Amino acid sequence: MKKVLVFLLMVLATLFFAAVKNPDTIVDATIGEPDTLDPHQAYDTASGEVIYNVYENLIQYKGESLTEFEPRLATKWEVLAGGKVYKFYIRKGVKFHNGNPLTPEDVEYSFERGLILDPSDGPMWMLWEAFTGYPSLESYVKAKLGVSWSEMFDENGNLKPEYHDKLVEFYKLYIDPLVQVAGDTVIFTLAKPFGPFLNLLAQSANWAAILDKEWCISIGCWDGKAEGWWKYHDIRKEESPLYAKMNGTGPFKFVEWDRSQQKVILERNESYWREPAKIKKVIIWGIDEWSTRRAMLEKGDADIAAVPTQYLPQVEGMEGVTVIKPLPTLIVTSLHFNWTINPNSKYIGSGKLDGEGVPPDFFSDEHVRRAFICAFNYDEFIENVMHGLGRRLPTDLPEGLLGFDEALLDDPNAPRFDLDCAKEELMKAWDGKVWKNGFKLILLYNTGNDVRRTAAEMIKTYIEAINPRFHIEVRGVEWPTYLDAMRHEMLPAFIIGWLADFPDPHNFIFTYYGSKGTYGSRQGENFRKFVSTPTPELGGKSLDDLIAQAASETNPEKRKELYIEIQKFAMKHALGAPLYQGMGFRVQRTWVKGWYYNPMRPGDDYYILYKSEK
Repeated sequence: MKKVLVFLLMVLATLFFAAVKNPDTIVDATIGEPDTLDPHQAYDTASGEVIYNVYENLIQYKGESLTEFEPRLATKWEVLAGGKVYKFYIRKGVKFHNGNPLTPEDVEYSFERGLILDPSDGPMWMLWEAFTGYPSLESYVKAKLGVSWSEMFDENGNLKPEYHDKLVEFYKLYIDPLVQVAGDTVIFTLAKPFGPFLNLLAQSANWAAILDKEWCISIGCWDGKAEGWWKYHDIRKEESPLYAKMNGTGPFKFVEWDRSQQKVILERNESYWREPAKIKKVIIWGIDEWSTRRAMLEKGDADIAAVPTQYLPQVEGMEGVTVIKPLPTLIVTSLHFNWTINPNSKYIGSGKLDGEGVPPDFFSDEHVRRAFICAFNYDEFIENVMHGLGRRLPTDLPEGLLGFDEALLDDPNAPRFDLDCAKEELMKAWDGKVWKNGFKLILLYNTGNDVRRTAAEMIKTYIEAINPRFHIEVRGVEWPTYLDAMRHEMLPAFIIGWLADFPDPHNFIFTYYGSKGTYGSRQGENFRKFVSTPTPELGGKSLDDLIAQAASETNPEKRKELYIEIQKFAMKHALGAPLYQGMGFRVQRTWVKGWYYNPMRPGDDYYILYKSEK
């Protein structure tokens, strides 16, 4: 009898376990695909998620904390010289996926290669700023050599002979000393203390991922030498040998990036230096149509799904599905304007203010910008589209960071929904020509992101209601196309989100409002000139100056005052509008276990996940 009972229990247990579809595989149905797999060029969450699981950093965040760190590829570290020197002890016995051993030289190479590559609009500005106080390689070269980068090269892109020895010497004097190997340790030397430096190195910061030096050189990356290093600077993403190849030390190996299906496949690293992952295979699948992702989730063909907020009610209560909410985020989604649109843009119609398009400098008129800001119904959007999972902000600085002040929402220049304001501003714009002639332009959103599509359509609806001569087309494109168009200043205006690179106000203020910030630099030459020019309004300083002053201020109260001043200036001149700070949520099959939340992750940490019905 006991044997029969045991047998029946085993059968039941087998059936119970069989209810979990594909127990050794995680299928993540998401939106879009990576922009690149090169850790030093990737600057989006789709790319970052893949890099996070294949490569590793020196340290990692401790659980859900944003301020505590644990060892990863470094076993320990020391902060010396009053915060200017960081010494990391490199873990032994770790191997890359191709079998090569991890060495301190790999760490040195990884950071130097990233600093040299320093792609335009890429993430390396953070490390350049931390190491030197300058926002880029090119600005550092100009400061040290007294000549701009472009002047050193001829019309064919070849280095002029008279600058050859100077650039060789520049590497030896100014790049190589920043990261040095000393026995089993690697030493970083900063120009001055930089409080968030450990945040810049922690797992999730793909720009600080550790590469295999020998393998990178073998496939055509920088050869590690002073001679010719400049040839590897700011190459196009598709030209990078790491664009679609990966070789890390992480818990998963890269198998395939199928561009036709927007699908990335990873497999478990059986030789991982920690315990191997519980999951054998990961499929990260960019499926832009919500109806398809919903069907996959409902059938159990997807274990995790990206759910646009407006569709959240469709999955709440779905059998076998868990919704975890609310999750605090450091993510702001904003509307910003290009003050000098590329004349070759196909999104500005005729390129003239003739009713059939807009001129490239259309948004350099403050009245136009303020009209668009007043033509968005913030409260309605948060309540009905975001289902309450969002909050109003006065500027692009999220709640939870130093300098955030909800009272700024009462400032008369704060973003607000006011169609009378929008009409009045558009009647003033370009000396009345906008109102008389009308305009046409195209607003893009990344396909599959229905929240951004809805935001763009809301702007279209309200602007077009003001005057029948105003016409806005809302058009969806794939994420890499959207990014490229923004980077090349083709977009008249753009709706974009920013997930904190590190939890500090500088990461948002500089990003959106600085002339060299990731989004500030994409808002056209007129914008860059405006924020970099000293003005009596700021006591003879430029907005750039004030942002730099706030970043280096060590007194929290003084620093907060500076950020308040910056925000008031940004609102007064309609530099942009935060549409909302999102409150996150997660949707997964109930059989997915092990997940916990850290807002700094660019996506899932598949190492901690497993599948079980229990």
